[in-house]
Amino acid sequence: MSGFDLPAYLADRRAAVDRALEAALPGEDVPPATVHQAMRYSLFAGGKRLRPILVIAGAEAVGGSLRQVLPTACALECIHTYSLIHDDLPAMDDDDFRRGRPTSHKAFGEAIAILAGDGLLTLAFRLIADNADTVPDPRALRDVVAEIADAAGTLGMVGGQVVDIESEGKQISAETLEYIHTHKTAALLRAALVSGARRGGATPAQLAAVRAAGGHLGLAFQIVDDILDVDGSLVELGKTAGSDQRKQKATYPEHHGLAASRVKAKTLIEDSKAALAPLGPGAEPIRVLADFVLERRS
Repeated sequence: MSGFDLPAYLADRRAAVDRALEAALPGEDVPPATVHQAMRYSLFAGGKRLRPILVIAGAEAVGGSLRQVLPTACALECIHTYSLIHDDLPAMDDDDFRRGRPTSHKAFGEAIAILAGDGLLTLAFRLIADNADTVPDPRALRDVVAEIADAAGTLGMVGGQVVDIESEGKQISAETLEYIHTHKTAALLRAALVSGARRGGATPAQLAAVRAAGGHLGLAFQIVDDILDVDGSLVELGKTAGSDQRKQKATYPEHHGLAASRVKAKTLIEDSKAALAPLGPGAEPIRVLADFVLERRS
């Protein structure tokens, strides 16, 4: 049993990320004020900050530090939040609640919500550029930009969302379901870990271990999300449960059953932790975070 204090680790890293995000975002009174208010409304709505924390943990696992990767960690949270704002729009998932309060388009209107998402995505790459001050070799920053862009774009998150939308109300294969989950969700979670490891100076072997662990962890995260949509609640999730079934979305429980989905998620988490073996004790935060992903209720 690990003696690692995950609550303390999460609280410390989350606080560091929140401070950096507060400093990075334009104030609510900076013109055009409405879009900056909308960006802040969604970004500071109380998320877990899992993606930026994975960036930090990825760096620390290979001997790097929080200071080296904090702007890139913040960039991952901006990209994640932009994706949630756009996912919630009437043209996409049409959700009314996110993180326990009205979604961006409910609070600010559809046009401002779209632009707030655009603003956060654009700010993300500015933050990665700002990380150049701590990069001894500019090629490492190039690799991080490419990693994140691929994970967020049509070969990653956007592509997964496209296939997810096109699959609504249809009987799809297990392979298509796997494609949706590995691209829509897992790609960005994997990129968070890999980007942190790259910035932390990982060797090729360390990068391979982190990439494998991140892929397993990311897929497990989405399967757990699917499970929670079946047996979670608005209070726990911060959004309305059962939305996947109402929208006839392809999910693991719908395709494989709830029990098999739980087994698959647990197996993936064990695979993720096994992939981290070459990194030794430095990867303990990632291992404990993997268990957190499996056991979470929100």
